[in-house]
Amino acid sequence: MIKNLLLIGAGGFIGSVARYLLSRLNTRLDWLSIPVGTLLVNVLGSLLIGFLIGISEKSPLMTFELRMFLMVGLCGGFTTFSSFTGENLMLMRNGQFLPLFLYTGLSILLGFTAVYLGYMSTRLLN
Repeated sequence: MIKNLLLIGAGGFIGSVARYLLSRLNTRLDWLSIPVGTLLVNVLGSLLIGFLIGISEKSPLMTFELRMFLMVGLCGGFTTFSSFTGENLMLMRNGQFLPLFLYTGLSILLGFTAVYLGYMSTRLLN
């Protein structure tokens, strides 16, 4: 258990630092007022976790420990969006389309609602 936590933590450290460095593009690039760095992080994280899921299904070299380091740690530290899209991929591959659409829709709707409510609650502070 401790070994897995250390592997996840090490991967998370690397992923978080990479996210920070790439998201700095938000202050340097302006394309239709979209946070380009964050978009890039989310898309790259999704690409990476999809690749890792595919490799883990095909190769015995992708041990449980390596998956913990790369998928949970690195990708999780880089972007939780990659976890979200990876879970959606698994639902789709399992033919679970109702849960797929429900999970995706609720995640976007509730996530945006929560961030808005969290933001609006700061107006109550003096």
